[in-house]
Amino acid sequence: MDAIDLLTDFVGRPKIDAGELDRERGVVIQEIQRYKDQPSAVAEEIIDRAAFGDHPLGRPVLGPEDHLRTFTREGIVAFRERRWSGRRGGAFIVGNLEHVSENGAVADAFGRFPELPSPEPYEPAPPHHTGRLVEPRETNQSHLRMSYRPDVDVHDPKARAAFTIYSTLLGGSMGSRLFDEIREQRGLCYSVWAADHSYADIPSLQLGAGLDSGKCIEAYARMREIVGELHADGPTEEEVERARAYAAGRRVLAFENTNAVARYAANQTIVFGEDIDPDRAIALLDEVTMDEVATAARSVDPDALAVACVGPHEASDF
Repeated sequence: MDAIDLLTDFVGRPKIDAGELDRERGVVIQEIQRYKDQPSAVAEEIIDRAAFGDHPLGRPVLGPEDHLRTFTREGIVAFRERRWSGRRGGAFIVGNLEHVSENGAVADAFGRFPELPSPEPYEPAPPHHTGRLVEPRETNQSHLRMSYRPDVDVHDPKARAAFTIYSTLLGGSMGSRLFDEIREQRGLCYSVWAADHSYADIPSLQLGAGLDSGKCIEAYARMREIVGELHADGPTEEEVERARAYAAGRRVLAFENTNAVARYAANQTIVFGEDIDPDRAIALLDEVTMDEVATAARSVDPDALAVACVGPHEASDF
């Protein structure tokens, strides 16, 4: 209860002191500079820009440094009044709830959020960009990112589950195609992976690798080919079975963590407007069929991708 009292006070009715803001803006600018020193973090930032352009999905969460240097307290207050409506949020408490009142005190705490009208809807995602963005750095290591826009209905929980199985067999485990061939068989990288993302209105498939700069272009070409092979021929039954067991097991283990359950609950409620049922989330993965995974694989156009790379390269290399 003490934590609920403090957090709802911080978030629901903050003081937003101008002097504190000035001190904090310097801290955040230092965080931005720290990320710029991490090539993998830079690659994550520029792949979003390559795939989404100037749309909000293509912008870094911390924002550009020049904005941080110039915004005012009044600007933050105006933003909160435009976008921070309780109607577009939620509060989720997971774990041992013996010390949380069933009503009354909790309701009073969450009543601290101001009653504001619902904000304008989010800006729909733009058509998929197929940009090539490179941050040249004279280093021995490169960080490669590739982004696809599959034709997956993110409003269908079964389609999202099949998309997860597909990305797992593509590059989500040590038994995946990318890991087995790009790392184990060819020795082209020290890290390679694929990950599925489901936003409110679109899916996104991202591939990534960390590798010796001299092997980057060869790895890029072969990663594209693997996506194309799955698109044309589909996965094997063995791959689907292995990926399904891995994805379901990973989710079971994740839900042992109350923080993961709370994040899942928030995502289900706020992004998709669906019921909170961790058991059903696991069951959906178990129920995915071979044909559904093959459909997800065919939905990825192997030639429609955005590319980002940090290393001694040029955009024309890709």
